[in-house]
Amino acid sequence: MRVSLQWLQELVTAPGEALAVEALAERLSLAGFEVDGIEDLAAQAAGVVVGYVRDRQPHPNADKLSVCVVEVGAPEPLQIVCGASNVRAGIHVPVALVGAHLPAVNLTIKPAELRGVPSSGMICSLAELGLNAEADGIAVLEELLESVPAVGAPVGPSLGLDDQVLELAITANRPDGLSMQGIAREVAALVGGQTCFVMPAPAVTASELPVDASDRAAMEEGGLFSLTALEGVKVGPSPRWLQQRLVKAGIRPINTVVDITNLVMLETGQPLHAFDRARLAALSGGQAKVASVGLRQARAGERFTTLDGSEQALTPEALVVTYGGRAIALAGVMGGAEEAVSDNTTAIWLEAAVFAPQSVRRSARSVGLRTEASSRFEKGLPLENTLTAADRAVELFQELCGAQVVERWLHQRPQAPAVPLQLRRDALHNLLGPVQEGEELGDLSDGQILQTLTALGCTLVETPDGEGWQVTVPPSRSMDLQREVDLIEEVARLVGYDRFACHLPDPLEPGGLEPAQQVERRLRRQLCATGLQEACSMSLVASAPGRIPLANPLLADYGHLRDNLHGELLAAARRNLQSGQAGFWAFEMGQVFSATGERHLLVGVICGERRAERWTSSGKPQPLSYGQARGVLQQALASLAIPCEDRPLQDHALLHPGRAAQIVVEGRPAGWFGQLHPEQAQTLDLPDSTHLFELELGALLTAATRRNRSQPAFAPFATVPASERDLAVVVSADCRSADLLQVIRKAGKPLLEHAELVDRYTGDQLADGQCSQAFRLRYRDPERTLTDEAVEQAHAAVQAALEKQLGAQLRA
Repeated sequence: MRVSLQWLQELVTAPGEALAVEALAERLSLAGFEVDGIEDLAAQAAGVVVGYVRDRQPHPNADKLSVCVVEVGAPEPLQIVCGASNVRAGIHVPVALVGAHLPAVNLTIKPAELRGVPSSGMICSLAELGLNAEADGIAVLEELLESVPAVGAPVGPSLGLDDQVLELAITANRPDGLSMQGIAREVAALVGGQTCFVMPAPAVTASELPVDASDRAAMEEGGLFSLTALEGVKVGPSPRWLQQRLVKAGIRPINTVVDITNLVMLETGQPLHAFDRARLAALSGGQAKVASVGLRQARAGERFTTLDGSEQALTPEALVVTYGGRAIALAGVMGGAEEAVSDNTTAIWLEAAVFAPQSVRRSARSVGLRTEASSRFEKGLPLENTLTAADRAVELFQELCGAQVVERWLHQRPQAPAVPLQLRRDALHNLLGPVQEGEELGDLSDGQILQTLTALGCTLVETPDGEGWQVTVPPSRSMDLQREVDLIEEVARLVGYDRFACHLPDPLEPGGLEPAQQVERRLRRQLCATGLQEACSMSLVASAPGRIPLANPLLADYGHLRDNLHGELLAAARRNLQSGQAGFWAFEMGQVFSATGERHLLVGVICGERRAERWTSSGKPQPLSYGQARGVLQQALASLAIPCEDRPLQDHALLHPGRAAQIVVEGRPAGWFGQLHPEQAQTLDLPDSTHLFELELGALLTAATRRNRSQPAFAPFATVPASERDLAVVVSADCRSADLLQVIRKAGKPLLEHAELVDRYTGDQLADGQCSQAFRLRYRDPERTLTDEAVEQAHAAVQAALEKQLGAQLRA
């Protein structure tokens, strides 16, 4: 945003040197409006004065040069050789004196001799002064100015080259910064001044815009669409002051109608567009009818010519304003060339609307255009300012074009009344702390709080209990001032963060990790210790069924939220193996998203082998078996001291139907582990011995942070020997070892210290449908050495319980 200091001084009254450009630039930068640069326009015309061409004669040695005698207010006139075709006697011109430097063309004026004729100075064109020039040749001041200054006077002020322009970087959350009124409010709050602009009176009472249901829905998505009809419009060049304001803002003047809409956009932040009513009428073959105006998405391949003359093939992403079904403007981006205002225009329809930011962003991106209008719509505009901007434009049309208002049509989405925000005095002081005033510390005064927020356009009313204020936020700031803390932040920002004292919280309390955070970090370390590497993948992925799309993706390939973590890990495994790596062991902790909500998962891949030597296998690869891979995961989970149980899993599409398990924690399913399905392995070009696991991280952390597990229990080192026994039983082939272990541990109390599965056998020695499972049991009494009799008694109790509850028979 280019901000003219002169224009700003017209909108803000401030004491002393508060609006000095250097000090103002520093205050704005500290307040969040970073000043990228300061352009001193006066430097473009330094040393350039008003000259009067008293005489002009042809150059004796060159047909295209002229020798001019020019009065510049000095005792003697200057002789200047000029090559412009429009130079003549009796005109006033800008003259660059010897020693002047012209930054626009990087030229320093020196005495010279051209084709044998001395020349002292240069008669300048507008381009050489850094201004837009519609015609070639030197600048003739009689043609540019209503009144020509005295000969010898500086020419800069007459041409608007006595100003300074600040280039501001406007952040996405401050659309009000793209208007002079918004910047004026900001500056007034920063320097303790007052804004001095007056809102125009309503130009005409609006009637309902006749639109059908589809157009109504499109208009209500943005919030407001209005048309104001004006007649008797005289189109021509804009006044010099208006052109200068546009040029300083970086906008090229066109004609009065277009320039007025651009000026109002710069002033209020609301883009406007004017349609030639006669050209619209020509499309329908009669009088222009407001009922023919609509708003819809463009059709695929629909042709449209924009104001800059480029022909566009539109896509359904583009939102277009239509007349009689034909596109006449890219909504919020640019109007059409065929309905544009021309010098012959006498009646216009002025469009003032608010379009949905995402719709304008998609439209601009679909045609590769970014305009001053689209940049404002994309950041969001308040509905309350739209008709005020239209009234301001109507006021200028009446003043500069002699226009008469005929009628206004409006369709607006119903708006809920604004709810005032509560600002508590204690909340502000507690959050911001005391203000440093010299050597004294004290709370920010009520007067300064009121002055700061009032300068932004807020209305403050004291609450009945006297503890704060009810704050009504102006429409221009309603998008970023929505909570009490937003108001407090605004006060701190405008008062100046550097004015608040540096102090520590009182009382000062040490911080630390929550138990769940400690467990999560311990789990990460243990997974790395078992040989897995932590990976981090993008949470934005390409489109796929069931994935949640973003409303406004930057790239189509990253336009949806991920619904799993294993996809990217498997892709990374394939890339690593294809690049010659022997294996890929990795895990990731992250969130996945679905229509039902978010889930925090731990997902891992164990693919190939990770060994430091190969001599034990004679150089042959030894991929992990299912049990070995499951042991890697179990080694990591053991650090959490939570009971895990494996149950058969048959119907998971990603896993091998006979080598997959559901992992149960505290009796509830918490995830799965298994070998990759052979079809999936073939599709992904991965080895068959690829293993995957997925666990609900929340379930693991909840189980691991229970008081009986999160606090370590200390036990004395055993001083008496243990006695081990092996137990092999024959059970049904579908009997789970976990069920057997549960019975063993319960029946072996209190002497049974440890039990584990050491072997599982199926073969010819057993009947069909049966298997043998062997367990190693360790018995110990911490108080005494066990006798064989005591051990056999406990061992017999275990055998009896297995036979009674699960039908297990002792294997001979």
